[in-house]
Amino acid sequence: MKRYKNIERIKTDKGRNYRTNAIYPRLPETENDIYVITTTGDRYDTLAYQFYKDSSLWWVIATANNSTNGSLIPTPGQQLRIPADKTLALTLFDQLNKSR
Repeated sequence: MKRYKNIERIKTDKGRNYRTNAIYPRLPETENDIYVITTTGDRYDTLAYQFYKDSSLWWVIATANNSTNGSLIPTPGQQLRIPADKTLALTLFDQLNKSR
């Protein structure tokens, strides 16, 4: 999945290219969401692969759990919500970032 395909590219006066920051959506809870308790060695990317078969969707799990520490490693013993509908997360992300 190319998460940054709709993120605006900007070119400075000096010719440097960069992208604006992505905005991540609030992911609503559903009755189909899965809850797990993390253990030592768990990572958002490996959990994304386990549940979505795509490690690049780590941000879906991190966003659903308000992770703000900038790490792929959740705290062992923490309960995480795994959103059941990854398609909804992708749609909300695209809608939010296309409208900027």
